[in-house]
This record gives sequence, structure tokens and C-alpha cells, in this order.
Amino acid sequence: MNSHLSKITAIVGAQWGDEGKGKITDFFAGESDYVVRFHGGNNAGHTIIVDDVTFKLHLIPSGIVYGTPISIIGNGVVVDPKALLNEIAYVKEKGINPKLMVSDRAHVIMPYHIALDSVLSGHQGELAAGSTNRGIAPVYADKMYRNGIRMIDLLEPEVFREKLEKGYDFAVGIIVKALGSSFNKSIEEIFDTYIQYGEELKKYISDTSVELYNAHKSGKSILFEGAQGISLDVDHGIYPYTTSSNTAAGHISTGTGVSFRNVNRIIGVVKAYLSRVGESPLPSEIHGGEANTLREKGGEYGTTTGRPRRVGWLDLVQVRQAVRVNGLTEIALTKLDVLNGFKELPVCTSYECSGKIIKEMPASLEQYRKATPIYETLPGWEDLPEKIWDKGFSALPQTLKNYIKFIEANVDCSVKIISVGPQRHETIIR
Repeated sequence: MNSHLSKITAIVGAQWGDEGKGKITDFFAGESDYVVRFHGGNNAGHTIIVDDVTFKLHLIPSGIVYGTPISIIGNGVVVDPKALLNEIAYVKEKGINPKLMVSDRAHVIMPYHIALDSVLSGHQGELAAGSTNRGIAPVYADKMYRNGIRMIDLLEPEVFREKLEKGYDFAVGIIVKALGSSFNKSIEEIFDTYIQYGEELKKYISDTSVELYNAHKSGKSILFEGAQGISLDVDHGIYPYTTSSNTAAGHISTGTGVSFRNVNRIIGVVKAYLSRVGESPLPSEIHGGEANTLREKGGEYGTTTGRPRRVGWLDLVQVRQAVRVNGLTEIALTKLDVLNGFKELPVCTSYECSGKIIKEMPASLEQYRKATPIYETLPGWEDLPEKIWDKGFSALPQTLKNYIKFIEANVDCSVKIISVGPQRHETIIR
């Protein structure tokens, strides 16, 4: 595997999240010196299976399951200190002593952010994105309002108190006066609790941008781990049915302080079909028995929420955007084994909307709502040969190879990594 690893590699989601980024990140993480999260918070979830042991992580990068890499939570991530401490305890219980660093510039999720998230979810109506109620949108909003609190502030009580009074008054004013709800936690209670969180997390908090700069200069390998997918990007996704951060690879620079010109490999993770947690139009969504079969075979339930995911056929309009916006150098195609036994596999290549053919993701919500998928149907394959990962690409069924070639031809990007099972070793490199 060493020959496949570049000095700075990024792994990002090319769909709605839940593409299998955790597994692909895990595949490379053992050879990396650093594994870095650059956006989002504990609203994301990734599952890694190592030697039949399952790890479900939300905030800490996937590389934590190894002893060697240092896991970094960058400044573009928003941190719930309680959730982070719980996750640290979780990995310790599984026998891992976490080598973890948290950016001193990362913003902190406060109790009033979580309360505000819950209240706002009802306020959004039909345009609600389907929040996890973790406080993600409000903390990013406070960051832009300049009412935010950063991790470094938890170590400086006087500054923390000053910022807390400002942020508390603003958020609670919205909750109570504007939205007619209630919030019962006092400033004193929050102050004492979060100062204690700061004390417990103090050893992990540092200037991670300097750490990564020096690591790169000394020739260390760095792996950036995206959370969620391109269609959830707040700028490039299906707005407003998005997350509150930038999920695209370009956010690595602002979310970590590492220059984007140093990233020389960008892997887009594409699930061989489609799934989505949350609201929004979904042109290639399927329903009924076929959908149930796909959902059960793929275990399509949210890592964070446990909610059944909506499922559908692969949408290459979406993948085309992922290739373009992220500057993908290659694709990792996952969960091909879930499609075993399907006689036919429809693939969406474009949309029809009001008599027009659309090949690129529209900004227009009206167009996206009206979009009808145009499919090309490919023949499926039966069960894959035993231990196919040991035999390589040439041993794959011809119909599966054709499925891969069809994707490559339609999105102008090579499929270099092929995942045929949930565990790390169930992977083929071309």
C-alpha cells in the first residue's frame, strides 16, 4: 500500500455523505503520520470495521484506531466538548490511547446552540434540511456573527466569561423573544461546566496549523478526511437542504491552515448506488420492495441518527459535479457487493426538466424539484467470487467491470479504488 500513498491526500464525499469515507480513510490511515478533519462537527458519522471490531465515530478522525497517526480536529470543525470527551472515553474503552490534537481556533458548540437548533428546525417548514439537532447551524452562524467561542477561550476564564455573556444574550434573546421558546440554563452553570471541559481537554488543544505546516516541511504524510458529501456543501449543494459547512476539498485550506497547493491527491468516494438522510428532492430515489432490499443489504441507517436512509440508483449528474468542484484525481467506488444479485442496474446520466436535458447540477431549486432522472440500464452481476480482493480487478465479473467503465466515461474520472466489502482488506487497488 505504501506506493499508493501521496504526501498530502484528501478523501471527500462525492454524494450525500455515507459513501464509505470512513473505510477508505481507514485504508490509508495506517500509513499516514496525520489524519485531519477540516469541517463539520458531531453531526457527521463514520463507521470503521477493523478485525471484526466496529468503531462508530462522529468527531474524532478515523485514523484514531491506529497507534501511529496523530489525529487532528482542525479549526474548520465545530466542537461539542461533551461529545468529544465521550468519544475519547469510547475509544479508550476499546483499548486505544488517542493521539489527538484539537485546533485552538475551532469553535465551540454551546448548550444554547443545541436549543436554538431544535427550535429552528420547526421554523424552517418545507425548506427544513433535516437537522441532527447537534447545534451545528447555530454555532456556524455565531461564528459569522462574531459571537463565537473558540477552544482557546475555554483555557482563558476572563475572556471566556466576556464572550459567553455576549453569545448567551444574543442566542437566548432569539430563543425566547423571537421564537417564543424557553432556555433554562444559566450563564453561571454553563461557565462552570465549560471551564471544566477546558481543563479536561487542555492537553489536546494547540495551534494545529503550525503543527501541520512543520509536519509537511519535514516530509510527513497527511491525510485529510472529509465529512458528509458535495451535495451537502453549503455553497455547492442543494441549498438550503445542506449542512452548514463547506464539504468540498477546497475548504481544506481555510479549515486547517494548510495551503491547498500542497494537496496532490484528491480521492472522491462514490457509493455504487445512492442514499440520503434528511429532506430534499432526490431525483433517482426508489421506493417499495426494491428500495427495502437495497436499504437492508446496504445497512442504510444513519450512523448519527439511526434513521432509515432514503435510497436510489447512482446519479452521475451529482458525481460529475463532485469531480469538477473538488478537482478529483480519482474515485473510490464503494459498496459494490451490496448490488450483488440485481439483474439490472439503472444509472442516472442526466435529468429532464420542462423539456430540457440537464447534465450538471442546477442551482435552481425549482429545476431540481421538477427533475426527472434519465436512466441507462446496465446488466447486473451475481455474487462476487470468494476473496475477490486477493485476486484483483481482472477477476471481477465483466458486467461489474462494465459498470465501472460506464461511470468513468460519464464523469471523466478514473475509478482507482474498488471496495467490495466493509472491512479494510476487502479492497482492490487498480
